[in-house]
Amino acid sequence: MKFSPDNLLQQLQRHAAPPCYQVAFSGGLDSQVLLHALCALRDQLGAGVGAVHVHHGLHADADEWDRHCQQVCDELEVAYALLRVDGRPARGESPEAAARDARYRALAEWLPAGHCLLTAQHQDDQAETLLLQLLRGSGVSGLAAMPVITALGAGRHLRPLLGVTRTVLHHYASAHDLSWVEDPGNLSTAYDRNYLRHQVLPLLRDRWPAVSSSVSRSAAHCAEANALIGQLAEEDLQNVAGEHADTLSVQGLVALPADRQRNVLRAWLKCRCGHTPSTAVLARIVNDVLHSRADAGPCVRLGGHALRRYRDDVFCLQQAANRDEPSALDWSLSAPLSLPGAGGVLTALPVTGAGIRHAAASAAGVRVSWRKGGESCLPAGRKHHHSLKKLFQEQGVPPWERQRIPLIYIGDELAMVPGLWVCEPFQAGPAEPGFLITWDSSATPPA
Repeated sequence: MKFSPDNLLQQLQRHAAPPCYQVAFSGGLDSQVLLHALCALRDQLGAGVGAVHVHHGLHADADEWDRHCQQVCDELEVAYALLRVDGRPARGESPEAAARDARYRALAEWLPAGHCLLTAQHQDDQAETLLLQLLRGSGVSGLAAMPVITALGAGRHLRPLLGVTRTVLHHYASAHDLSWVEDPGNLSTAYDRNYLRHQVLPLLRDRWPAVSSSVSRSAAHCAEANALIGQLAEEDLQNVAGEHADTLSVQGLVALPADRQRNVLRAWLKCRCGHTPSTAVLARIVNDVLHSRADAGPCVRLGGHALRRYRDDVFCLQQAANRDEPSALDWSLSAPLSLPGAGGVLTALPVTGAGIRHAAASAAGVRVSWRKGGESCLPAGRKHHHSLKKLFQEQGVPPWERQRIPLIYIGDELAMVPGLWVCEPFQAGPAEPGFLITWDSSATPPA
């Protein structure tokens, strides 16, 4: 098979044309071929052409690679953008993954709205990706490998060369006398992908010459299956929605067959957390959360999130950073009060016949505090005092939220729980001036 600009045009025409195609341009062979072929199509594209280079700051020749890319773009009369990122891995992080994640974060933030980023991954890359995922024990989603097109930032990300082999691209580059940079890191078999590329796949090709094509075809089959699995998950998610927003019903989940139950959890957690749980973590969620006693208060950590159960609902909560809170804050009510950490904002609105009595708040002053245990309130209109614990239970407030809700004190007495109750004798009368205090809890709740 040969590669030509016409082949590239056929791939691009399968998708809606953007205002501009931006080539992720490393200066290596693959992206050099992609940019050259794209420029040959300028009169037929009906769209602009640009290039963007990501400088990872990891190699001594990185500045030279930048200069090469700039020179190529100048010769092709292509607008060139340079993005600098810190691609160093954190402790215990894969260098490959760290560089990739830093690169795509920067590209997603930079990509202009509606533009299409083109990357030069090809058929051999796709085969390597599927084999890596297979060796990691990935499910159908992982075995679908790299999608042809996906959303990226405010635009789209398209891989138009997934049907072309590395050898074919090399032939194109030689035929057009292209020059490119070589990253010596691509030769190091210390990296898993390079080990597959240089040690494993050559052996497989000796026995099965079409291995890249065959394995890539399997990835396409997995992508179709994954799409169908995703549709089933969406249908099931509608039927297992919990009482609270963004929660799942325990009863609804346990009524599903085990495989669909796991499928729903993966889809929900991918949406909530940005990634799917491992098999071991998923088993813990099923065993410790779904099949625990309703009053057990189970918790399973998943990266920066925590899964908790309250009554029939499963919550996925982003964990807030630890913070030192004051035991109480004085508040004049004249301006909104920002609470520490992720505590939200309190606002007092002067009203008549509602909220806490203006006279009481003005005479004794208002203090904001949080639960310490043992608090009670006589909600306006009731005959008896109740503990806050019982009142929160009546309202179905999950235990972890109770510690976060600010309490309004006048003097030493609990006067109000914003959004829930005003305590006697602080309720404003029908014609009496008062303050309606609201709490905006939109800041991220702690887990």
